[in-house]
Amino acid sequence: MATSEQDPLLLLRNSIALDAPCIPTTTEDVSVASSVDLSLATATFLQFPSASVSIPLTTPTRFISSNKPVDLRSIYFAWLKRETAIPEYNASALSLNAELAAEDGAGGEVQNLAFVERLDLITWLEGASEESEYIKPLASDVSSAAASAQVAAGVKGGLVPVTSVGGRQGKSIDPRLAEIYNGERRMGDRNSVLRGIKPTDFSHVRKLAAPFNTRKAAHTAAANAASTAPLSHNPKAPVRRPDPIILLSPSASSLLRMSNIKSFLESGIYIPPESSTSTSSSSASILHIARLLPSIDTTRPIRFIIVDTPEQFKPEYWSRVVAVFTTGQVWQFKSYKWQTPQELFRHTLGVYLGWRGDQLPDMVKGWGRGVLSAQVDKWSAGAGPASRWRDREVVEGIWKAVEENMRNRGWKRDSGPLVV
Repeated sequence: MATSEQDPLLLLRNSIALDAPCIPTTTEDVSVASSVDLSLATATFLQFPSASVSIPLTTPTRFISSNKPVDLRSIYFAWLKRETAIPEYNASALSLNAELAAEDGAGGEVQNLAFVERLDLITWLEGASEESEYIKPLASDVSSAAASAQVAAGVKGGLVPVTSVGGRQGKSIDPRLAEIYNGERRMGDRNSVLRGIKPTDFSHVRKLAAPFNTRKAAHTAAANAASTAPLSHNPKAPVRRPDPIILLSPSASSLLRMSNIKSFLESGIYIPPESSTSTSSSSASILHIARLLPSIDTTRPIRFIIVDTPEQFKPEYWSRVVAVFTTGQVWQFKSYKWQTPQELFRHTLGVYLGWRGDQLPDMVKGWGRGVLSAQVDKWSAGAGPASRWRDREVVEGIWKAVEENMRNRGWKRDSGPLVV
């Protein structure tokens, strides 16, 4: 496993943060102008100017997909295509594989990543998340954690003489203490201790810590007592909570599309999908938004994934679908796991959004209480944002229904839904 200085994922992440573009090349020496080649089909190395390092594009990374490491070429390709729709991403991958297999190509092939894997990777590379369920930790981090666990569990014990400890000769110390000393990291100043590459504002941590600071002293004492217990007796760490998924209708008649869903669910303001003030690109295939749902997690906002097609779904993703926006057209469900509305809305919440004053379609009425019906004021291009004050009430009603549905299905602070 590569060290942190030579790890391809960390090098790519740091280059993105520093806005120092990586350069696909044909040799390790990027100083030779003829070696630079911006085509991934013929390049064999990826140069990181910020670190003056070249890494072969065939190098396996710590990102795991389908139980095998994904090579650097596939990772970099996914980053370059981060803003493309799923069909375009798939078509580009096929085209690149054909070029790689050509006579003048570099050989090999890029691996297609599922949309959730690609979103998780892009979020981590951009620095919006410090953890990823698909990225294995560095070997140095694993060995350090294992050594600490052995010391805390008392696997090694007893006093032994050592020739030098802290510059003093002939002193005897507990091997467990020596193990701790060996595992210590060299401390830096306040600017380097977090090993970041740019200043970060951590003021939000105060808000997150407030509920814990107000707890009674008895609770604190109990927590301290539990923290001193041997690690060998600690229960297995909880699995990372998966991100819930919201499905939109791909219909052109839908009031909510990928281009305006963020402004609606985040800001509580309806903007037509084709409006120039829409907050997202109409070609975006994956979006994510964050929302605090107090009855599930009082401190951490929950990240939601928004897509308008289940094309790249794995079977287990369907248990994470918490809402389906629909226009009342049954063809929308043709590629779903549950293809009839009655069965679909027994497993997840349906949401129909229409214009205020319009009649609810008979088709939607027949789907029963599993579908939430909501209405917004009709759009007027000449009216200002102040005229949309009732949109916020509609959005809050939708989020309330989503939260209740998630709670009923078993979503909790550190776990996903109960799969029956």
